[in-house]
Amino acid sequence: MKVLVANLGSTSFKYRLFDITEAGETLLAKGGYERVENFGEVIEDCVRSLEEDAHLAPMGADLDAVGFKCVVGGEVSGCLEADQTVLDALEKFREVAPAHNPAYANGIKQFAKVMPNVPRVALFETAFYQWTPEPTRHYAVPKNWRDAGIRRYGFHGASHKFIAERSAQLIGREDIVEKVQHLYQQGNTDITEKPLRVISCHLGGSSSVTGIHNGVAIGSSMGFSPQGGLPQNNRVGDLDTMAIPFMMKTQGLSLEECEHQLTKEGGLLGLSGAGNDIRDVKDAASKGNQDARLALEIQIREIRRWVGSFFFEMGGADIIAFTGGIGEYNPDVRAGVCRGLEELGIAVDGRLNGALMGTEGFISANGARTRIAVIPANEEVVIAREVFRFMQSRNAGKSGVNREKAEVNT
Repeated sequence: MKVLVANLGSTSFKYRLFDITEAGETLLAKGGYERVENFGEVIEDCVRSLEEDAHLAPMGADLDAVGFKCVVGGEVSGCLEADQTVLDALEKFREVAPAHNPAYANGIKQFAKVMPNVPRVALFETAFYQWTPEPTRHYAVPKNWRDAGIRRYGFHGASHKFIAERSAQLIGREDIVEKVQHLYQQGNTDITEKPLRVISCHLGGSSSVTGIHNGVAIGSSMGFSPQGGLPQNNRVGDLDTMAIPFMMKTQGLSLEECEHQLTKEGGLLGLSGAGNDIRDVKDAASKGNQDARLALEIQIREIRRWVGSFFFEMGGADIIAFTGGIGEYNPDVRAGVCRGLEELGIAVDGRLNGALMGTEGFISANGARTRIAVIPANEEVVIAREVFRFMQSRNAGKSGVNREKAEVNT
């Protein structure tokens, strides 16, 4: 089965073409575009390139599906056909993910024009969190807020799902992940096997921490929107709700101005004043910029806070995994997160940690109870696998799947 994975940003488009079977997947082609102004033209160019380089049939005639990593659609979640229901959900929650929802809605429409006969399938980032315990899904807000959809959704689901499965493979426990996910699919949460406890740290321009118990998410640092949780590159992360009315009343800011500053001028950029890329922030800190140094310290502190939360919730951790651009290429961040935790069984081997840059491996000290791993992100392969499973189910005549639970095959 040939599956094209489309990764869309507000002005970017990246793609991966996979050939998938029950035995695994093969990457046939990949590419991308930056500073996109006309997505229709770019998608047409992408199809032409695939026809030439990957021998794709004209107009994607031999393409089985196009998969999209959609962000949030409220209660519309899972892996499902990217139809009008999905488009309506993306529109309804466009203000929650303004940099992503409109881009994916546009991409889905453009692919429908360019390749109208190729099925379009959406995998929502929120899908990985469908089994989180009920208390972890809610804020202490009035009922009418909850009824309006204000709840903790969680994000970076494809990345954290890959970490859940890959970390289990690395220590030979993929069987428990497969078994437990099957049991959850059947509505059975009575698990008696020895637990596999993973804390996944997706650290990049956008960052989050997720606790994973036997392959199933138990919660995320991100909540209602990608704005919450850890400080992002230019997004503030967690913030007391009273800060906004205070600034509006005392500084004369409008709601729109508050929103702009918190989503475009906060995070590492707002703290450091040196930029929103950690490389620029680290460079400024090395030159004596105290604000940049503070930004790095706050980032590590917030990661530790969420790692500690899930460590406590699960009664420990078998693996703490680092992924994403920051997690994969910054030994100092990994060391900072794990510093001083030897009595909890968490210790990093400095030599291994310093040598591992963007490649997979363990960096935990010899004899430490908790394994510390670096696992390069691979969201696209998760999307391709889920689209493959969805299409198998649909082709077998099982398309009448409850939308909220549509990802249960994972």
